[in-house]
Amino acid sequence: MGRKKAAISTQEFDSIMEAGEELVSHLDLSTARRPGLQTQRVNVDFPAWEVDALDREANRLGITRQSLIKVWIAERLERVPAN
Repeated sequence: MGRKKAAISTQEFDSIMEAGEELVSHLDLSTARRPGLQTQRVNVDFPAWEVDALDREANRLGITRQSLIKVWIAERLERVPAN
């Protein structure tokens, strides 16, 4: 396991960023989070014929069934007006 790096101040961080220097070595990526993009497992039941159709389309595209479902849902949700 690697050595824990000393924290840097906000001012030091800003100076490094403004100088265009590399910042990643100053970050603890093990605790990084992407707000709004955390995953949550959802179970959905489909009739067998729909699963077969999903699998055929996923195979045609060379992707997994899960990827196909996620892309299709994301595309549909992008068309829904924001409230």
